[in-house]
Amino acid sequence: MLIGYMRVSKSDGSQSTSLQRDALIAAGVDPEYHYEDHASGKNDARLGLAACLKALREGDTLIVWKLDRLGRDLHHLVTTVHTLTGRGIGLKVLTGHGAAIDTTTAAGKLVFGIFAALAEFERELISERTRAGLASARARGRNGGRPFKMTAAKLRLAMAAMGHKETKVSSLCQELEVTRQTLYRHVSPKGELRPDGAKLLSRSHY
Repeated sequence: MLIGYMRVSKSDGSQSTSLQRDALIAAGVDPEYHYEDHASGKNDARLGLAACLKALREGDTLIVWKLDRLGRDLHHLVTTVHTLTGRGIGLKVLTGHGAAIDTTTAAGKLVFGIFAALAEFERELISERTRAGLASARARGRNGGRPFKMTAAKLRLAMAAMGHKETKVSSLCQELEVTRQTLYRHVSPKGELRPDGAKLLSRSHY
């Protein structure tokens, strides 16, 4: 059985699935077996896709207009298609960059294998860059992770400023380039050190 999936990015009615629907019908997909979503590809909660994947059975083929209608990114696509393949379900892409993908044929499987290899290569590059970045940070005496927005110098200025009634917290945060939440996590409204502030100063050599 052929089952079709369609998706447009916006749910405000400004985008239509008509073009995708016509393409699915031309490919032989009965309108009764069309599933659709009006949601961003980055949105995990796609009810139409979830229902579509649940409806698929061994021997079925999932038909999509373009490859990007199905997944958020290359890794997600590869994972989804591997899951379908493991269930004995094929995937066919009608147009766009992935139009050569048809996992019900030997040639289509080869093309998808190339996509899977590219996804693996992409993951390795990201991992390699992450490891190199952490090694570089450690070489400079940092342990990695996000840098602290509040510094010892900024904290001392905040302590002095918060001790004055005329100080406007919003202006102080803007000057120090920190959020109000970050400021109050380190210093009280009266300019007194809080636990996070004390820890920051204890780490500082200045």
